Amino acid sequence: MLVLLAAFITLGGTTSCKSKKKLAKEAAEAEYKAKVSEAVRDLTAILNDETVWTLEEKENRVQTIKDWNLKNAEVDDLLFQVEKKLARERAQANQKAEEERRAAEEAAKAAEAARQPKNVLEKNFASIASSTSTTQANRIINETLTLFASNNVPVLIIISQAGGFNDYDRPTTIEDYLNYLKDQKVNRNSVYNLKLNDDGKITEVELIKK
Repeated sequence: MLVLLAAFITLGGTTSCKSKKKLAKEAAEAEYKAKVSEAVRDLTAILNDETVWTLEEKENRVQTIKDWNLKNAEVDDLLFQVEKKLARERAQANQKAEEERRAAEEAAKAAEAARQPKNVLEKNFASIASSTSTTQANRIINETLTLFASNNVPVLIIISQAGGFNDYDRPTTIEDYLNYLKDQKVNRNSVYNLKLNDDGKITEVELIKK
């Protein structure tokens, strides 16, 4: 009886061990099939633009599926197609980002240039000469004068250049010149050179006939 009991225990233990291995194998197979199904589903959705994921989220999902290392022909084929698609999308995204960066850079440069005293003067001279009312002209004149160290800053108008020398018209002041633009409604000169003090205020203006 002892021998029979020992044999029963041995057989029972062997059967139990085999059952556990079988269950573990079945569980592994079920998990593998589930991952294959999930991978096919997600990769197909990405390929057909059926997700709301960002490009980065799609790239991360693809990497997760690759890390599973499923070694499934259908999954491998979908991975190949999806990676090509995402590579194109990434290239387009990088190009768009670069274009936006350049546009922002150009806009910043343009804004900075527009703030330069020379450009501001050119714009204001034209605006004063083309003003439709005295009130409008006076407002622009007062704004323009804030750029100068004083209302009496000299304005020199170059009428000719020869041999490295400039020939000037009769000098005037910035206040008188601005009022001249307002009265004559003609802007005949461009800004040739400016001198500024340490505070960034204009202390001398050279104009040249257009």
